[in-house]
Amino acid sequence: MTGHIYRDVILEQHVRLFRGAMGAEFLFMDDNARPHRANNVDECLQSEDITRMDWPSYLPDLNPIEHVWDMLSRRIAARQPPPTCLPELRRALLDEWCNIP
Repeated sequence: MTGHIYRDVILEQHVRLFRGAMGAEFLFMDDNARPHRANNVDECLQSEDITRMDWPSYLPDLNPIEHVWDMLSRRIAARQPPPTCLPELRRALLDEWCNIP
């Protein structure tokens, strides 16, 4: 993904509209992935008066959800038989998600 795609697809089509529905208290959060920090993305957020939450650098060790995705991936890979289609994968992910301690 590039900064242009992120701006055009995510910010313009979704975040901007959601911010309008939420009002002035809306606080936008993303990680520090390169496309999220492109100059055109910063300009778009400023022009739409969208406040971005400060977030640590994009490091998987500092982003707790990355550990969850890793655990889910390992659990799905260990399933016998493995999911063979999207509906099976969805059911398996939901099942494993519900079993997270």
